[in-house]
Order: sequence, then C-alpha cells, then structure tokens
Amino acid sequence: MNATTATRRRLVYSGIVVVCATLAGAIGVRLSQYDVPASLLVACSGSCLATFTSLAFRCTEALSTITHQCAQPGCDFRVRLTNADAAENRRWQEIAAQHPHRAL
Repeated sequence: MNATTATRRRLVYSGIVVVCATLAGAIGVRLSQYDVPASLLVACSGSCLATFTSLAFRCTEALSTITHQCAQPGCDFRVRLTNADAAENRRWQEIAAQHPHRAL
C-alpha cells in the first residue's frame, strides 16, 4: 500500500467518523427535546455512534474486498482479499483455480 492510498483511506475513515458523530449528535439533540435524562442521552447517542460507524466501516471494507473461489462444484475453497494490488489479486485468482480439490 502506498502513501496516497493510506492517506485516502485515513480521510475516508475520518469522514465516516465525523458523519456518524453528527448523526448520533442529531439524535441526541432530538431526544433532549423530550426531557430525556442525560445518562440515557449519552447511552443512546453512544450506541447510535457505535452502530453507525460499525455499519459504515463494514460497507467500506466490503467495497474493497474481492473474493476468489474454486469453480469446481462442491468445493468450498474461498479466498477473500482486502485492498490487494493487481499482482496479488491475480496470484490468488490462480491459486483458487488450481488448488488441490477435496475428494467428494
């Protein structure tokens, strides 16, 4: 991974955290209008922040993940690559196509 990719990833992750914190804060503000106790506001906003960031990070990782699997019926060999370059992607694609198959 080069410096540009790492910088871009840091910016994306920072943006995700900012957006999720804003959403959680907005939910906290809306709940405070109903005289919800402060401890409950913190708990609800914190759980919303954790849920939103977890979902966003999972979606971000899913977009950059490639899965190679064996084409032979009944074989469950599978390789998941995250943020792989073209050479590594090709290498694992060939491994998935040529691996020894289990006896059925």
